Amino acid sequence: MAEATANGLGQQALHSTHDAATAGKSDTHQEHPIRLYLVVWVWLFILSACSYMVDYFGLHGYLRWSLILIFMMLKAGLIVAVFMHMAWERLAMMYAIILPPIFVLVFVAMMVFESDYTLLTRIAFFGPGP
Repeated sequence: MAEATANGLGQQALHSTHDAATAGKSDTHQEHPIRLYLVVWVWLFILSACSYMVDYFGLHGYLRWSLILIFMMLKAGLIVAVFMHMAWERLAMMYAIILPPIFVLVFVAMMVFESDYTLLTRIAFFGPGP
């Protein structure tokens, strides 16, 4: 009889431990509806079609490259936000992943302006060249 009581308490403790473990997992595990992924897939298809249309209609110059880059950034944003689950991350994690590329782009823009200044300075002091 003592064994049955001890065995019953052991099983009860095992069930309560299992319930606590699954309760902790349900807080961190998120399930998203399939509709969300299908809608994002459709938007990725539309943005890819728009990017293709830029080439199909033969756009040139800054308009072409601006549209291609805009569509590319929108597609990358959707992929990162939904498929890589960045939309559901904490704000600190988003900053840790998104801010460094933004800083790199700012520094690249600064280098582009600096290169123009350097070129103009060289032309002013040394002449246009042979």
